[in-house]
Amino acid sequence: MKDELSLFIMVDACGWEIVKDRPFLKDLAPHRRKLESVFGYSSTCVPSILSGRWPDEHLNWCYFVYDPEQSPFRPLRWLRWLPEAVTSRRIFRRLLTKMVRVKLGFRGYFDLYNIPFRYIHLFDFTEKKSPLKPKGMNRGPNIFDLLEERKVPYFVTEPTRPEEENLSVLLDDVETERIDFAFQYWAGLDGLLHSVGNDSPLIGEKLESYDEWIEQVVTRAKKHYRNVKLTVFSDHGMANCDRYLDLRAKIDVLDLKMGRDYAVVYDSTMARFWFLKDGVREQVTKVLETVPEGRIMADEELKSYRAYFEDHSFGELIFLVEEGVLIVPSHMGERPIRAMHGYHPTDPQSYATLFTSYEEVPDDITHIPHIYRLMEESVNAQSSQS
Repeated sequence: MKDELSLFIMVDACGWEIVKDRPFLKDLAPHRRKLESVFGYSSTCVPSILSGRWPDEHLNWCYFVYDPEQSPFRPLRWLRWLPEAVTSRRIFRRLLTKMVRVKLGFRGYFDLYNIPFRYIHLFDFTEKKSPLKPKGMNRGPNIFDLLEERKVPYFVTEPTRPEEENLSVLLDDVETERIDFAFQYWAGLDGLLHSVGNDSPLIGEKLESYDEWIEQVVTRAKKHYRNVKLTVFSDHGMANCDRYLDLRAKIDVLDLKMGRDYAVVYDSTMARFWFLKDGVREQVTKVLETVPEGRIMADEELKSYRAYFEDHSFGELIFLVEEGVLIVPSHMGERPIRAMHGYHPTDPQSYATLFTSYEEVPDDITHIPHIYRLMEESVNAQSSQS
């Protein structure tokens, strides 16, 4: 029997408002608290958790950025001649995404989403490496670099596997006592919430499944390890989308041309603009100031949330919508979805969660990047015992 197993399990989109009144993990991890997330999507949240640093430090923020000189997507531009009835279909985009990912050798999460092919040559993609691997950050180390450095045997989720398969692999690693540290990442709740919203009875059923899975892991672990420390957490919550905003239509009425006068990425909850000619910023700003569903983020506010980038690589102007508003159509999708995240970090549904089987969690663990400190402490303890 081995001495200790540190179990860190991330349940994507398991927000505080979703679980605060549910019995989720009340027996396995009864110590719970609300955590503030970071400003951004999972592309920001997950690297922040894995590195303990903020977006302006690790440089993993939004996926697509304006960078025509470095764009790897130029060969795809010919697809603009195909009918949009074909190229806008999700199945077409998924198949093409798989082909492009292999061709370009991307190792992280990658999706072409709904970027128009007539503009795709203007953009680069920022997650070419996987944050779930050593040396996987855009800048700086992550927890897996530390695990490798300290020679602590560990399990980490393989994102290409189904959730059940990752669970099975973890159970096998526990059974054989191969590991001292585990990072399990389940993303199924996130996808379900996008589809059905956070009021659906399916959410409770999914949480019950996770509760059962985690109990399986803990029960198995206690047969092979004297001490099992369980930490379960999320990266953000999820808000129901009841209002839709066609922001692109408001910008398109201007006498401006995409790629000549400006560039923009319409994410699901924000629009990020780059200005290529004098006077264009003023025209766009004037339009955005008339849109009641959102507001332009001031530089000082972006700095306060550690999402301001001096080189403006992720956008010179950031327009953020109110919680519950969905930008549609957007470069993330042509059609509405039931729920979304990526709103302001202090909006009610943005808060993440932390559940532990142990009480000794410092009071200053208040934001999701602080989860790294709990992992780091476990790794240091494991390496000192070996």
